[in-house]
Amino acid sequence: MRFQLEIDMGETGFEGRAAEELGRILRYWGGNLGHYALTPGEGESVYDSAYREVGRWTVTE
Repeated sequence: MRFQLEIDMGETGFEGRAAEELGRILRYWGGNLGHYALTPGEGESVYDSAYREVGRWTVTE
């Protein structure tokens, strides 16, 4: 199986706050993974601190 996390940082790289924003995304969604089965086909949209959809994580074969 493969776990994939794809984040679109936009043209400005989160307006110069890429490390801060990516760290928050990784902490939040990493901590939230315990609520999922993590089987192929599982996935969820990922949101930034302004609650804008910026990506998705998925589990594939």
